[in-house]
Amino acid sequence: MASGVAVTASGCGLLGGSDDSGKSNGGSGVEKAKIKVSIMPTIDVAPFHLAVQNGYFKNEGLEVEAVDAASGDASLTKLIAGEVDIAYASYTPFFIAKSKGSADIKLVADASSAGPKSTEIVAMPNSNVKNVHDLAGKKIAITATNTICDTLTKSVMRDNGVDYSGVKWVSVSFPQIGAAVKRGDVDAGFLTEPFITASAKTNGTVEVIDTASGGTKDFPTAGYGSLGKFTSGNPKTVAAFQRAMSRATKESADRSKIEPLMIQFSKVDEATAKLTNLLTFQSTLDARRIQRVPDLLQQFGSIQSRIDVASMIVPQASAT
Repeated sequence: MASGVAVTASGCGLLGGSDDSGKSNGGSGVEKAKIKVSIMPTIDVAPFHLAVQNGYFKNEGLEVEAVDAASGDASLTKLIAGEVDIAYASYTPFFIAKSKGSADIKLVADASSAGPKSTEIVAMPNSNVKNVHDLAGKKIAITATNTICDTLTKSVMRDNGVDYSGVKWVSVSFPQIGAAVKRGDVDAGFLTEPFITASAKTNGTVEVIDTASGGTKDFPTAGYGSLGKFTSGNPKTVAAFQRAMSRATKESADRSKIEPLMIQFSKVDEATAKLTNLLTFQSTLDARRIQRVPDLLQQFGSIQSRIDVASMIVPQASAT
């Protein structure tokens, strides 16, 4: 289940200021002052929450409402349905939608790449799943198929010569995966931080493999996407969003700024937040780096033909 957050950049008492939504403080003249962004309770949206709480969106003339999504696929569904203007998701659903022609996906901002031990397959210590070779034919909990969860897992299995074709993928939300592993509903589960650390503490789960290793070391994990009709019709709005995110992402290098956000939005305790291995926060989109994602998906047959990432990237506005 998602974290239940619904914050706006000029409400909820988070910013300590009055509501001047819709007014551009920097004379940016954005086309759409109120936008909705779908998010998940994962660490890599911490810069987004920082941008809300510190008033960076507000300074750009934006009022931003966060809308919960259970998975990257659900986030993308909200975007295509017109429920949100911008969607956070792992990159995989964006590229699959693009390849199917189901949406004119444009990438607005980067979010993260996988740092060491920030994305893992976990199991119980007494489980018969001890290493990557034991995953063949097993039940593995992930948020949804065709997301970064199964993509990273399949990549590490393939790198180690393990057949992933017989894996039974079971959809469970990140906060519930550790408990599902403990109950034995599944043999193993894919987790990102802070859920890796939280589940180890609460459920006793242990690492089986670090999925950000080998061919997926520093792999681009997630970003923010929109539809072409929105980005072409609202270039100043998109640029304002990018500048606010860039500013917040730079600030996210200070771990002390991130830990309180984990407690608030990912619902972990202070001790867990301090132990969590962070992803590498990104903001500016690098086509060459992100090209790794659709290229890998094509290798797995998830998409049929090559996707040129550069053609999907909206021009990047830097922080002022």
